[in-house]
Amino acid sequence: MKYDQINSQLFIENRIRFQKELKSNSIAIFFSNDEHPWNGDATHHFKQNSDLFWLSGVDQEESILVISPNCPVPEMREALFIKKTNEQMVIWNGHKLTLEEAKAVSGIQHVYWIDDYAAKIHSAINYAQNIYLNLNENDRAVIQTPYKDLRMALAIKERYPLHQFERAAPMLQRLRSIKSELELQLMKQAIAISEKMFARLLKFVKPGVAEFEIEAEIIHEYMRNRANGHSFHPIVASGKNACILHYTQNNDTCKDGDLVLVDSGVDYANYASDMTRVIPVNGKFTNRQKEVYWAVLNVMRAAKALLKPGVMLMEYQAQVGAIMEKELVDLKLLSLNDIKNQNPNWPAYKRYFMHGTSHFLGIDVHDVGMRYEPMKAGMTFSCEPGIYIQEEGIGIRLENEILITDNGCIDLMEHIPVEPEHIESIMQA
Repeated sequence: MKYDQINSQLFIENRIRFQKELKSNSIAIFFSNDEHPWNGDATHHFKQNSDLFWLSGVDQEESILVISPNCPVPEMREALFIKKTNEQMVIWNGHKLTLEEAKAVSGIQHVYWIDDYAAKIHSAINYAQNIYLNLNENDRAVIQTPYKDLRMALAIKERYPLHQFERAAPMLQRLRSIKSELELQLMKQAIAISEKMFARLLKFVKPGVAEFEIEAEIIHEYMRNRANGHSFHPIVASGKNACILHYTQNNDTCKDGDLVLVDSGVDYANYASDMTRVIPVNGKFTNRQKEVYWAVLNVMRAAKALLKPGVMLMEYQAQVGAIMEKELVDLKLLSLNDIKNQNPNWPAYKRYFMHGTSHFLGIDVHDVGMRYEPMKAGMTFSCEPGIYIQEEGIGIRLENEILITDNGCIDLMEHIPVEPEHIESIMQA
């Protein structure tokens, strides 16, 4: 791993929080993600299962975590199984965790090679009444492949049909959505890297630069700061491309007079940042570009003030829509008649602002959380309104990360330049 070792207290406390939610006489089993094949003998870059990482800190393939607080076999109350390393593996693929290193990373005292899993898990399951298994239940997910958690859940249910099976995902969605202080420290480190990236771009962007060159600058700054890489594929969209919400081709040329929208996040220690900024390619916004930019910034500032405990995410989105309506009327993009005659299922503002304003953030850039339950202190959300005017070739989205507290919200990216005049002054310095 590139990043500094994380304080194992984070994972110890996470497991304590999780165990408190388990029914009596239960066992919970978590598996690392697959190494996904590419072509030939190559595999895609390994990315750890988010729940297993949140509970253990183990960041390598072929790992299994067992949590069974009431197990009569003490060494299986909290057990970790990891890939067995040897001299040949080190020569070909590099260092893997030793048993002692895995103990230090996770805070788990009983760590075994994965070869021992089959023999040890059988008795532990037999002593339990309830088996908690985990699936990817993020409601944004549409998964076609039979991934590791799904395959293992089916195999365990077939072998132990008389046990009571329980879902771990809803518990973890609620637990993971409340960030601890140690987690917030990691997220702030990711944000600090995003800040450095943006400062780099403000000195790099100019007419004639290709979008993919900007993408190269982004990953350069991420990697030189010990990040794992991108938290999602970056959007570098100049001119009319910024009106394509998920534009990722990044193969056009930035032209004099255009804007370039950069939506990018860093993966640091498996925690994601997510920030969007819009840059004038020649260092100067036109009057119309600045007018639209300020409208988006006004909406963002009003929207983030609405993020507080007790708010329902869907009701919040409707409130943001009402704020956006006024800005679009002021920009002469909508009329009062448009709003009066709008389809309530697709409000008029959706023509220019068609996506949601906020999503959960954490280990995943679209992190887990209960979208239909009230917001709570400790949750972190994006705040990312946008206006997309295809006929004018203007697409502007601004995005910061917001922490909800009992005393209101804290903008974790407020210190990163966002006002258009500030951006111009840096680019022209």
